[in-house]
Amino acid sequence: MSDYTDANRANWDDRASAHADRGPHGYRVSQYIDDREALSEVVRFDLPRLGSVEGLRVAHLQCHIGTDTLSLARLGARVTGLDFSEVSIAEARRLVADTEDDVDFVVSDVYDAASVLEPGSFDLVYTGVGALCWLPRIQPWAAVVAALLAPGGSLFLREGHPILWTMDERIDDDLHLRFPYFEQTEPIEWDSDATYVETDRPITATRTYEWNHSLGEIVTALIEAGLRIDLLQEHDSVPWEALPGQMVARPDGEFALGALDGVAPLSFTLRATKPA
Repeated sequence: MSDYTDANRANWDDRASAHADRGPHGYRVSQYIDDREALSEVVRFDLPRLGSVEGLRVAHLQCHIGTDTLSLARLGARVTGLDFSEVSIAEARRLVADTEDDVDFVVSDVYDAASVLEPGSFDLVYTGVGALCWLPRIQPWAAVVAALLAPGGSLFLREGHPILWTMDERIDDDLHLRFPYFEQTEPIEWDSDATYVETDRPITATRTYEWNHSLGEIVTALIEAGLRIDLLQEHDSVPWEALPGQMVARPDGEFALGALDGVAPLSFTLRATKPA
């Protein structure tokens, strides 16, 4: 498993430096420096279901370069971002140093989060789109979430729908289900020098490994970890062009299917609470 993790970490180290470009590429992070009230499009989409985070202690798992993390802080939360990529965390720290947002960042594998963060001390665990597919097993992740939450605290998860992860994005004449829907022991191997946003250079650490987790497996893992499911809402969009040639951009930064709009769910939001 460490070989898979090492390859994925090298890929995310490379992506982080490209995504943090201060110019017109990557995450366009200069917008957060120029406008101290700017929020990421991801967090803006989440707001109707996220509700107020004012004064909450939040753990943002798999935070990457911190644009969603600082957005939560700008909404009044006390946030700690965690990621296994040292380059991602270095870029996140550089960003908040420039924006003057009060955010802490920690380098750690998500499975070890309860060892490096204080267990039972967070009002909210937040995780965003494109995180769970990098985890070999969903049950240990659910156990970490439950361990981090204080009694009465909640998980907020928005993620690409498991149905989306089964689709072959390389074929653009229809929706082609080619990859496992259910969690598998062995990962899907990819080799690509591209990433999901425009960058000014190709990615050099090209080999990655991913795992899918069915919606039922995610929900069941959280229930078995002792959490109560409060919300499960499916969406017809995702915040990147997941299926090139078949999607249309929306004004809010989301992408939806064009001619096949509404045929399949593309992402979902889940909220779960640790009973008091």
